[in-house]
Amino acid sequence: MTERRELAIEVPVLARVEGEGALELSIRDGHIEALRLNIYEPPRLFEKLLEGRSYEEVPDAVARICGICPVAYQMSAVRAIESAFAKEVTPWIAAMRRLFYCGEWIESHALHIHLLAAPDFFGLNSVLELAEKQPEAVRRGLALQALGNEIIRFLGARSVHPVGARPGGFHRAPTRGEASALRDKLIAALPEAEALVRWCGALPLPEDHQDFECVSVVEPGTYPMMGERIISSRGLDIAIAEFAEVFEERQVPHSTALHCLLRGEPYLVGPLARLNLHWSRLPEAVRKVAQATGVRWPSDNMYHSVVARAVEIHYALIEAIRLLEAYEETAAPWVPLTPREAEGCGATEAPRGLLWHQYRFDASGRVLRARIVPPTSQNQARIEADLVANLTAFGLEREEAALRQRAEQVIRNYDPCISCATHFLRLEVKRS
Repeated sequence: MTERRELAIEVPVLARVEGEGALELSIRDGHIEALRLNIYEPPRLFEKLLEGRSYEEVPDAVARICGICPVAYQMSAVRAIESAFAKEVTPWIAAMRRLFYCGEWIESHALHIHLLAAPDFFGLNSVLELAEKQPEAVRRGLALQALGNEIIRFLGARSVHPVGARPGGFHRAPTRGEASALRDKLIAALPEAEALVRWCGALPLPEDHQDFECVSVVEPGTYPMMGERIISSRGLDIAIAEFAEVFEERQVPHSTALHCLLRGEPYLVGPLARLNLHWSRLPEAVRKVAQATGVRWPSDNMYHSVVARAVEIHYALIEAIRLLEAYEETAAPWVPLTPREAEGCGATEAPRGLLWHQYRFDASGRVLRARIVPPTSQNQARIEADLVANLTAFGLEREEAALRQRAEQVIRNYDPCISCATHFLRLEVKRS
């Protein structure tokens, strides 16, 4: 009989992911026998909490799902509500929603790059240690994050759990003077964003090439933030209302977060997937800076996701400047909605990837049923597949501390918001 040796390792309390979880790794005869990313945080039941509430309450309620990407939850929700009630918004509202989203991409990506991911590539444990070795880089990252928060506050009244959005538009239209002042700050930050792309491109990123399917919404004529169709790198092209027919959510025994599969297989959502699918839709100025890093796009190396986030920060700044330069005040920051018994879907590109909402309403506009599929759930199966391939290539004979550090680094490539999907990382290694 083969003897099995069990080892359990604890990591520091601050493990640089949003949420709690654990990784169980079973190794037999030099091969991975089982790998499970355990998400054991209790289910939050947001979908049930929405039932019986008015459609008007939904955007502010779903914003509480995540303190880092509340805009994504609000925008997917309002688009689903407007779809159900067959209402189109004005060009001003559509443009301001895009500006709102630019702020969230900037703040979320800047937080992830500097506070969560970058310490890995310097062999450090935290942003505090990184600030000692790279003070200017950390200063730049925090300044960009603050600027993203300022964009969110411009339309949302506050940057955390903003309250400015509503079904049909926004509660208030900022003044032209406010828009001009914000635009000037963004223009001044453009060199910082370009420097960030170059800095991320110069990081000692491991070579790790894998085959995966990229998925995102598509938005006609532009780099996507919101859309009515979903595409993939392997030919998928469906209306967002068809999501539930093509993508399958499964409950796995070791996780309170569902796994979502496409044709029974894992897939990737997020900045690297978006960049791979929509590289040609980036402005030339953004592509030029990204190409100067030496990274070849599209990329099959998940470690390039940190560069992709920096590229999207650069893009979001340029896009926000464009929108603010064309800004005009309006007396109609929202359009009225007429509730009806109907079902609607909304899909947008959260910083971490595709976020899909579906709601059914009664005739008075109260929620009968809600379904929310966050990007972290969609990336769960891909993360596990990546861990198997990456750790095997890294060397399963290594010490548990090295395996743990590598596993955390792999998982951080996906910037998982674990509590959104249902905190990390306890690693338990079993060898035999």
